[in-house]
Amino acid sequence: MRKLAPKDRAQILHMLCEGMSIRAITRMTGASKNTVAKLLVDAGKVCAAYHDANVRNVKAARVQVDEIWSFTYAKQKNVATAKAAPEAAGDTWTWTAIDADSKLIVSYLVGGRDSEYANWFIDDLASRLATRVQLTSDGHRAYLEAVEGAFGADVDYAQLVKLYGSVGGKGTEVRYSPAECTGIRKRTVEGKPDEAHVSTSYVERQNLTMRMHMRRFTRLTNAFSKKVENHAHAVALHMMYYNFIRIHKTLRVTPAMAAGVADRLWEIGDIVALIEADEASQPRSRGPYKKRA
Repeated sequence: MRKLAPKDRAQILHMLCEGMSIRAITRMTGASKNTVAKLLVDAGKVCAAYHDANVRNVKAARVQVDEIWSFTYAKQKNVATAKAAPEAAGDTWTWTAIDADSKLIVSYLVGGRDSEYANWFIDDLASRLATRVQLTSDGHRAYLEAVEGAFGADVDYAQLVKLYGSVGGKGTEVRYSPAECTGIRKRTVEGKPDEAHVSTSYVERQNLTMRMHMRRFTRLTNAFSKKVENHAHAVALHMMYYNFIRIHKTLRVTPAMAAGVADRLWEIGDIVALIEADEASQPRSRGPYKKRA
């Protein structure tokens, strides 16, 4: 099998990070669909491993958490009638935690939206923080038990509960528009959070960034994930790109540099180098021995 050159790999990964679909990339580069998909899987694996090992001891003061919806294979309401739907088909949620000051994505998790995933997510977040933080979430009840179990009393935790009303209008305006936010309620859960900083604005803005930079998150299109594993790999690649490569417009450095996690500006080629290092560490598989005629 012909191996792509590092330059070609970097070009494909950059396209994926900027929101191009796999089929569009195949048309632009001439690479096969399987080649692009495999590169995404390889990149996702090394990016997830690097994040897990290196985004540690983060000295954050204010952290915001949220969940963003997408779906795998079919929307939840259509899973029952879908043909050959995999076990993980339906609603797929991505949990994210952002440092409000450095804009670093400290932790993320792809899965369901129940208390089990909330516990895994908050436990992972707590393990990556070096200092006591002020934590803000939405009103999702699963956070209450998860935060209590992971932090105990060593956190200043508040929930920002949004109050919604119906959207005026008829037809497609109602169908495709979110409910109108008519107000908010700030609720202290643990510690003494500063009410002025009880906000989820930064993490919700990050949700928009994810939808803009990952084709499979785009609404009202057919660019959805067919496998939850590939969905998780795409998220891992995006988080690496966002934290280490993409310069934040306001900070003028990457979030990883602002948080002290990285001491230099990364390039796409650095992700390719991680992939090649991982390939070099794996034993080569050989095909069946064929006797010469």
